[in-house]
Amino acid sequence: MSAPHPGAARRASGGTTLLVIAKEPLPGRVKTRLTPPFSPHEAARLAEASLADTLRTVAALPAARRAVVLEGAPGPWLPPGIEVVAQGAGGLDERLAAAFGACAGPTVLIGMDTPQITAAVLAPALSPTAWEDCDAWFGPAEDGGFWALGLAEPDPRLLRGVPMSVPETGAVQRRRLVDAGLRVRDLPPLRDVDTAADAAHVAGLAPHGRFAAVLARTTGAAAR
Repeated sequence: MSAPHPGAARRASGGTTLLVIAKEPLPGRVKTRLTPPFSPHEAARLAEASLADTLRTVAALPAARRAVVLEGAPGPWLPPGIEVVAQGAGGLDERLAAAFGACAGPTVLIGMDTPQITAAVLAPALSPTAWEDCDAWFGPAEDGGFWALGLAEPDPRLLRGVPMSVPETGAVQRRRLVDAGLRVRDLPPLRDVDTAADAAHVAGLAPHGRFAAVLARTTGAAAR
């Protein structure tokens, strides 16, 4: 795979597209590693809260286009100003590749599992100079995956075949970018919400968010 033209990464005049890859928060379909200790319905409520917090942050960010790339149907958690795009078929690598392939120009994709995300964390990848001397932004997750990926020139081939949901996912994906000749900048590492311990930790980082409130209500009810 050849590297992009040296000037391609600076063609950001149209602004950056910001995508959130997400699943409709249905019991038994999301956050299954939270069960136990939580029930499938409780896990789904936590997933919905995580998605809602993420989209609320995204809605306020300086992106040219904001969209949720969704498996399922939108619900009341969807704020105004967020476009809904259906996910493609196949494994997660194929679905991520399709999401980027449908975009033109600089695109940043994040997940729904980091409700602690703030505008400040994403600011470097969305600033007016984000793509100067930079072809890709990479946000590593503490579990070895990644929570954010930005490409100045979206190319689905950069994602297809990357093993997903394994400890080396992030390392393989970042190496794919480097091996393609891209200039990569890193965003801060964040912790995904996968387990109950993750949920407690993340809620502590964003105590005023909807996720923290739902977790507090859920654990409080269980303790009674």
